[in-house]
Amino acid sequence: MLNKVFRLPQPSTECKCNVQDPTATYTIAMNIRNLLQESQENHQNVIVLCIGTDRSTGDSLGPLTGTKLRSLNLHPHIFGTLDQPVHATNLQDVIQQITTSFVDPYIIAVDACLGKSENVGYVSLGKGSVKPGAAVKKDLPPVGHAYITGIVNVGGFMEHLVLQSTRLSLVMKMADTIAYGISFGLRGAGNAARI
Repeated sequence: MLNKVFRLPQPSTECKCNVQDPTATYTIAMNIRNLLQESQENHQNVIVLCIGTDRSTGDSLGPLTGTKLRSLNLHPHIFGTLDQPVHATNLQDVIQQITTSFVDPYIIAVDACLGKSENVGYVSLGKGSVKPGAAVKKDLPPVGHAYITGIVNVGGFMEHLVLQSTRLSLVMKMADTIAYGISFGLRGAGNAARI
């Protein structure tokens, strides 16, 4: 689900990388490790919440990432896959399920977004929440302690049409890069007891 990043009042530690860069997976993994090390004493469970729908190429980044991450068999707390997407109609229910099922969860929200043409293909990662649906005028709650967003296409005009014309190859490349980055980051962060 397209989003805008809702930044909380705290110092920004956002990093950006292009998925065509061979070090993008490593960059994501290292930043995931850093975020988790900073929060290690504050949260008991790490949740990866992949937001979006499989009915739109551009908005499928979240479910594709969740499906890929689940296939790696590393992390048990993944919400949002191609089979069970998390989108506008069920997001609030999923957030409620997470908050009632897990003690003090640390949520990493993964979502697609639109941006400037020169930034298409970039992934951003940092502290703070995403505001799902904001780019297409949907009023949904901000979610996440950390976010990973991928700019899948150009925004600013006829967003729904832009989403339908987004290249699947780019979205697949971004999903692979993000999923491997998360898996390496969680594996290397020493979070086995927390996940």
